Amino acid sequence: MAFTRNGGRSAPAKFGLLAGAAWLALAASAHAQTPPPADGLGEDRLFMEADQVVRDDASQTATARGEVEVRYRGRTLRADELVYDEAAGVIRARGNTAILNPDGTVEYADEIVLDEEMKAGVATGFAARLPENVKLAAGTAVRRSEQVHELNRAIYTPCDICAPDGTTPKTPTWSIQAERVVQDRERQLVYYRNAWIRVFGQPIAYLPIFWHPDPTAERKSGLLPPKFSASDRRGFSYEQPYVWVVSPHSDITLSPQLNVKVNPFLNVHARKRFYSGAIDARMGYTYDTDFDGQGQSFGDATSRSYILASGAFAIDENWRWGFTAERSSDDLLFDKYEIGDVYESRGPYIADDRRLISQAYATRQDQQSWFSAAAFTVQGLRPGDNERTFPVAAPLVEARYEPTGAVAGGRLRTRASAVVLTREQSPDFPTVRLPGLDSRRATAEADWRATYTSAAGLRVAPFLHARFDAYSFDDNMVGVVGVGPTSRSVSRGLGVAGVDVTYPFFRRFSDFTAILEPIVQLAASPDLKQIELGRNALGQTVYLNEDAIAFEFDETNLFRANKFPGYDLYEDGVRVNVGGRASVFWDDGRRASLLVGRSFRDAPNEIFAERTGLRDRASDWIVAADAQPLPGVRVFTRARLDGDSLDVERAEAGANVYTRRASGYFRYLRSNTDINGDKTENFDVGGELYLTKNWGVTVYGNRDLVQEAWVIRDIGVVYRDECTRVDIIYRREDTVIGRLGPSDSVTVRLTLATLGEPLYGR
Repeated sequence: MAFTRNGGRSAPAKFGLLAGAAWLALAASAHAQTPPPADGLGEDRLFMEADQVVRDDASQTATARGEVEVRYRGRTLRADELVYDEAAGVIRARGNTAILNPDGTVEYADEIVLDEEMKAGVATGFAARLPENVKLAAGTAVRRSEQVHELNRAIYTPCDICAPDGTTPKTPTWSIQAERVVQDRERQLVYYRNAWIRVFGQPIAYLPIFWHPDPTAERKSGLLPPKFSASDRRGFSYEQPYVWVVSPHSDITLSPQLNVKVNPFLNVHARKRFYSGAIDARMGYTYDTDFDGQGQSFGDATSRSYILASGAFAIDENWRWGFTAERSSDDLLFDKYEIGDVYESRGPYIADDRRLISQAYATRQDQQSWFSAAAFTVQGLRPGDNERTFPVAAPLVEARYEPTGAVAGGRLRTRASAVVLTREQSPDFPTVRLPGLDSRRATAEADWRATYTSAAGLRVAPFLHARFDAYSFDDNMVGVVGVGPTSRSVSRGLGVAGVDVTYPFFRRFSDFTAILEPIVQLAASPDLKQIELGRNALGQTVYLNEDAIAFEFDETNLFRANKFPGYDLYEDGVRVNVGGRASVFWDDGRRASLLVGRSFRDAPNEIFAERTGLRDRASDWIVAADAQPLPGVRVFTRARLDGDSLDVERAEAGANVYTRRASGYFRYLRSNTDINGDKTENFDVGGELYLTKNWGVTVYGNRDLVQEAWVIRDIGVVYRDECTRVDIIYRREDTVIGRLGPSDSVTVRLTLATLGEPLYGR
């Protein structure tokens, strides 16, 4: 009985067993059970195609020959010959055998033998291509059950084994070769016996017993790649992370750091996901004396630790709540033990660099409104920081509401906020430790804006803003040496009315479009008496300013009617903000833009700090430009120029570059007067350049141009390919923070694909 390249069926029961070999899974990896493709086949129906199918009743065999292809339950089996021996209960596939699985993996063998129940089988000349580019090869592969597979004389590698031309063999960057490999699908582990780890074909480590998670396992306990380093501070250091998967929803990473010069340091990273949210907590602990930049101990031994934790949860569709907990026992703990990713955002409120914030918050948001309530404290790790002078904000409440539809032809928004700030100590008198200023504020405000555009393109946007504030103070120590009581209450009403006018001009050229847009903003507010706390030792008025200390005048607030970002200070009087923006957009994706503007007012305003350039009737000039002159290249600059001399008072510039073989950035900052009254000038530069396909160099530097010294500088060598990344980085830290002092260090980072963590997952 023969079929010539036909999709028909014969002897359905027997050929069902024959085609069942298409879902033979001898690979040392569990495959995802994805639904069969929409090819018209039912759950238990098959498609078979062959040059010839022969049924021999005498020997009770059925044979399919010549480009055999069987599709069953989403899998495809291809072979030169397929034989079903009914008497022996054996299915045999021979010649160029390949199994294509629904998840894209492929298994190859010279010959596959399977029992008729498909619970056990053997393959010779076995090879498989699995997810994440993993390759497996073995002399024989044995399927002992649906859960346990065994490979003999096997090799495992996620690296390429062929040159780019696809024909020339290539030694993998790294591989594991073993006498025996057992894959346990139920435990999602791969076990090795008498294993050699080879790098570029050379054996570097022998392990009698070794195991790692199955490449398809999402999370599994095991060792992560280690980190090696050597520095003046700690000597040689070895850090070995271990991941313990506690449950499907939680894991703990233990990273003991062993140091030659100082005591070990234990890092712990715990994560747990709940049905409504998750907790992420990093902690560290050691018991040791303090030490300087050369690893010399001093002081008494004590417990030293840190915590960096956060959690976020959904209460229902609109409500969320969360927290962060950030604390360190030592100001320099993170620097001494090279603990990274410290000063990053973990919640809605963010502290400055080298400061930690602990907060608790709840928010509610829907289509029309927003509400939040929070409390937070800040720990300062900078030299000279005194936590007792930092305020505790508890509570901090903010609410916004925007009615649907237009109100008087425009958009109306209402806001309310309140905050209570409590200080333990006044920052003005550190030696006598006087009580710190405690303040309370409640605010209600409304903002209305409309936009009208003429047929000629003139855009007019009138706006109104009204606000009411109520304040109360206690322990106002400024009043002790100046004027005013130590406790009092004050309220005020304020507002602004104005209009924005813009008139953009468009011009189309042969290969680009140019836009020229003049901008004018007119704003007027009643004269406002700012909230005075008293006078300092020089007789200067001290105004309440808790939320605009770091204010800078630039293009982001040039066209703000009230340039102060917070509530305590408010811009009053009549002012006109003028500027012009020019933009060019090329058809090939290049672009460039330039903004120039300044602010004018009816009278000088001494509420603005001298360094902002906003005190005089005519402000400093604001200039900002950015461009993308080439694909992968972006440059920007912003500057504030003296209104009379055009001298540069503050400037920033930067560039980002990304190409096939290089990426990097450059940042420059110069300020004649920062918030502390000092001159600042520095630059950052960093990037990596690949000199060949696999080898490259990395650099990073931060230089203080005022002190004419490098703060930190790195240079490294990197090797990477499809399965490996090795970074060797030399770092020189020239900063002197407390007794830490300058330091030199060398760090080695190794990342192997499928082992420990995703490749290049930084």
